[in-house]
Amino acid sequence: PANAYVKIIVYDISGKEVSMLVNEQLNPGSYEADFDASKLPSGVYFYKISSGGYAQVKKMILVK
Repeated sequence: PANAYVKIIVYDISGKEVSMLVNEQLNPGSYEADFDASKLPSGVYFYKISSGGYAQVKKMILVK
């Protein structure tokens, strides 16, 4: 664990950026990020977490 620049970005199924949840330098620890999807339709979305040399994309399903 070390200080790192962290980004969490949400994309729709076509790859268009929908929301940037985190875009800042953070210290080691646990954090929470709120995602307001009230204006988005139900469907499949992807979120990408990147920090330092680490990056991972995960799928999520939004059901209203």
